[in-house]
Formats: sequence, C-alpha cells, structure tokens
Amino acid sequence: MAYLTTRLIGVLIFLVAIAAPAAEAQDTTSQGSVSDLQVVDCLLPGQVRRLGQSRYITARRPIMTTAGDCRIRGGEYTEFDRADYRTALAVWLPAAEAGDPEAQTNAGEIFEKGLGTTPNYGAALIWYSKAAEQGYSRAQFNLGTLYERGLGVEADKLTALNWYRKAWDMPEDSVIYQTAAREAQDQQRAKLESEISKKSNQITLLRSQVDRLKVSIDALQQRPETTEPTPPAENDSAQSSEQVNDPTPAATASASLPTDDLRDQIAQLESMIAGLSEEKSEVETEYAAIPVFRQPEAVTAELASSNSNKGDPTENTSFGQYYALIIGNSDYRHMVDLTTPQLDVEKIGSILEGRYGFSVKVLLNASDVEVMHAINDLNSELDEDDNLLIYYAGHGSQMEMGDLQAGYWLPVNADPPPRDTHWISNESITRHLGRLKAKRVLVVADSCYAGLLSDAPDYLFLSQSGSNNYSAEFMKYKLSRSSRLMISSGGNSPVLDNGGTGHSVFASAFINILGANEQIMSGPQLFSQLKPIVLERSEAVGFRQEPDFKTIKISGNEAGDFFFVPALAGS
Repeated sequence: MAYLTTRLIGVLIFLVAIAAPAAEAQDTTSQGSVSDLQVVDCLLPGQVRRLGQSRYITARRPIMTTAGDCRIRGGEYTEFDRADYRTALAVWLPAAEAGDPEAQTNAGEIFEKGLGTTPNYGAALIWYSKAAEQGYSRAQFNLGTLYERGLGVEADKLTALNWYRKAWDMPEDSVIYQTAAREAQDQQRAKLESEISKKSNQITLLRSQVDRLKVSIDALQQRPETTEPTPPAENDSAQSSEQVNDPTPAATASASLPTDDLRDQIAQLESMIAGLSEEKSEVETEYAAIPVFRQPEAVTAELASSNSNKGDPTENTSFGQYYALIIGNSDYRHMVDLTTPQLDVEKIGSILEGRYGFSVKVLLNASDVEVMHAINDLNSELDEDDNLLIYYAGHGSQMEMGDLQAGYWLPVNADPPPRDTHWISNESITRHLGRLKAKRVLVVADSCYAGLLSDAPDYLFLSQSGSNNYSAEFMKYKLSRSSRLMISSGGNSPVLDNGGTGHSVFASAFINILGANEQIMSGPQLFSQLKPIVLERSEAVGFRQEPDFKTIKISGNEAGDFFFVPALAGS
C-alpha cells in the first residue's frame, strides 16, 4: 500500500510537471494571438515572375495587414510601437517618394497622427497635397480637414470646403460649410445666454430688494406708533427703475418710511420683476428654438430638382447586406462591474435583426482576444458593398501619449488604470476599420472617452434644399462613397452607466429612436435626434453628457453615409 501510494504520488508529480508547461503554453498562445491580430505596416517580398525565358523579381510591396498574415506571406514588419512611427514610415516612404498616392496618403496620416510624439502637420500637408493633386479622394478629404482646423497651414474654410468638394466629386455650391453654420449658431447661443444671465441677475437683485422692504414693513409694524416716520425721498422710485438697467445692491430701506410707501415700492419692483421675467422667457424661447444641428439649405439645382420626383428611395437602390457586431461588457474581473451594457446590446441586437434585417453577432463579457478575433473575422464575412455597425458598451479609458490623448476600450480581462494590460487601443480599432472591405461602417460607442476614436472635425452635414429626406438620386450618390463614421455617447468625457430605465441614458435613446423609426434614416438624422435626448436626460440627473458625431478619418472614409432601412427586415 505504501508502494502504491508512493507510485501514485510520483505519477501525480509527473503529471503536474507536464501540465504546468502546457498551461504556460496556452497562456502564451493566448497572448500571442492578440499580437498576431494587430495591424502592422508590412513589406511583402517581391514576386518571382517570368517574361518569356527570363525571370525577374518585382519590387517589395507595402500593405497594411495583421502581423500573423504578414508572417504567413513571408513579409517583413516591425513589432508595433505606439510611441514611434518611424518604423511605419520606413515601409511607406519609398513608395510615397516614387509617386504612389496611397503610400503618400499613408505617410501623411502617420505624420498627422504623430502618436506618442509631436505631430508633424507640415509634413502631413506636403504628402496629402501630393496625393490630392493626383485625384486621390482620401488625401483630398484629409487635406480639407487640415485647412479646416488650421493644422500645418493657416485656417481657410473656403479652401477646406473646396477640397471636400473635390473629394466627393461634387460641383461648386452643392454643399455648404456646416462648421461655419455651427459657429454662427454658437455665437447666437452665446449672445442669448448672456441676455438670459443678465436678466436673471436683475430679477435676483430686485427680489432681494423686495425681501428687504418686507423686512422693513414688519419692523415698522412692531414699533410704537409714537414715532413719526420720515417722508420718502423724491427719487426713490427713480432709483429703483435705474437699478433694473444697472443693477446694484439695494440700500437698506429706511424704517422711518410709512408702510404704505414701502408697499408701493414693493408693487413697483414686482411689476419690474414680472416684466423682466416675461422678457427672459421670450429670450429662452428664442434660445430653445435654435436646433442642435441645422441642416444646410444651399445645394445645386441639380440635386434640388430631384426632390420633385422622390418616389420610393429604395426602388432600384442597392444597399448591400447589413451586419452588426455588438459588444456588451458588464462583468469585469479586475474592475467595477457595469449595470446596463448586457441589457443594452441584447435589446439593440434584437431591433437591428428584427426591424432592419441585420445579421447580428453579439459578444457578451468579451476578452481582448475575443473582441480582436471578432473584428478580424469580419474581413472574411463582408463584401465591398456591405454595411457594418459596431456597437460597444463597456468601460473606456484614456491615456496621455505625448501631446495627444489616446482612447481605449476595456475588455472584461483588462487591468485597471494605470496598468494598460489587455486594453484595446483606438489605434488598433481604426487600423482594422481601414482594412475592412465593407463600404459603409458606423461605430457606436457607449463608453467613457469614446470620442477619442476620432480627432476629425465634427461631421459635415449635407442636405437637399427644403428637404429633410433624401431623394433616390442623392441617396445613390451617398451610397457610392465609402464611409467610416462614429457616434460616441459622450465625446471625450465620462458617461453615465444607468439612465433609470434599465438601460444607459444613451442606449435608451438609441433604442427608442430606432425602435420607433419607420422610414429610411441616415446617420446624421439618427444623431440629430439622439443628441438632444441624451443631453436633456443627463442634465435632469445633474450630469452633462453630450454625444458627438465624427468621421473616422484615417480609416478609408470618403464622405459616404450609413442608412437604416426598416424595409430590409422583410426582404
């Protein structure tokens, strides 16, 4: 028995000894798979070709692909270092210098991002300009954003708009500059906010005067009647009137004034308060009437004329197939759990599938490996005319990278800050989006700091004259262009987890809008409804959460759009 026990112990020790390396290997494989899924700048080897009796090797070709794919194809790459883009430049610069517009654009994007270092906007401007002059639309759009924001060049909105028009192959005056329209709105808002604040202050001061006078009346009523009151000064009434125009702290009312005179003053002040309140209400009404986004009105006669014959916008229109990858992370291993993400994505997935005909894949409580695999697998599922919606709900974080802020999605196995182990960087997400074959991609992120996925200007809205809907002609034009768009639940700031409805504030609005919609809805139309609802509901609980809508610039965007089509559900 002792022998058997000793033998069993020996076997167990042996099994443990071989199991331990196996476990380590499993962990290594898991970690390695994430590295394999990182998009790298890869130099493929030259191809051996035959011409007649001769053989020759072509030049090495730069591509963006995953590290694993690059190795399989015999390519060369440098392990991604987010603090140093020189390795990426070494891949693209030779082709850029040889005049390749795609390589020139990639080089410009590397200089513009300057991730981990100071961006070189001047160099980005040079490379974008070279590619833009060759008619490369992505470079033309990127060049327009530099002029719009004044990066590497003096800000020039007209030049920016002209480059946007070239990128979209649209004639002059077919679009107007939405940012300029927004600036005008912001100026109007600031003016009205100042008026509202001024009138509120005046009302407050007048009410304080009323309160002081009432105290004086009470004091007079409690005094013996033997005291002879002093008559009021002749300019008391005039003084009160002046204080409305130039509010100053009111002087303490004299207790010697008769109570009747004090009541007269109170009546005058209350009349002034009523007048100011009415004026304030009118200004507030004017302020509330300013739309969150006002669609541009100016378009070409060609586009506007199509309004007269809308018909069915879906008739003879190919929208492609619709896919959705929906990620909801609630149960975190090393961080505080979240309440709503799982419920949010389950409901959203149901609406997208049942009402809009999406093919939906839901990931619940996903690790970094699972998220990266799911995004990478989309390459084999999507065709060039397809649509993809990626919805992420979970923790998000940010980190200072040189002069920039880098954003992250946090999978359920993420370590808490300041450690960034297993974090999924916006850089990785963006680079994967640039590789996807799908023509139209919309990323919706309900997480803290989600807006850091893009540093592009706010989305430039296009519309047709006098119309809130797209005509079939204009829709086909928008469908012909690729899009990489994003809606973040709260810009570059923290967001609320729960909105009191079982869903987050943002998800609740998203669900209600898409669930009730019965017409074709574009990305801008969805956002224009989302934003005011989220703002109102968040401010109601003492928190300001402001969604934003941007292009994901360095990912293949060509100013297309994303459409939700309820009719597809029954097709």
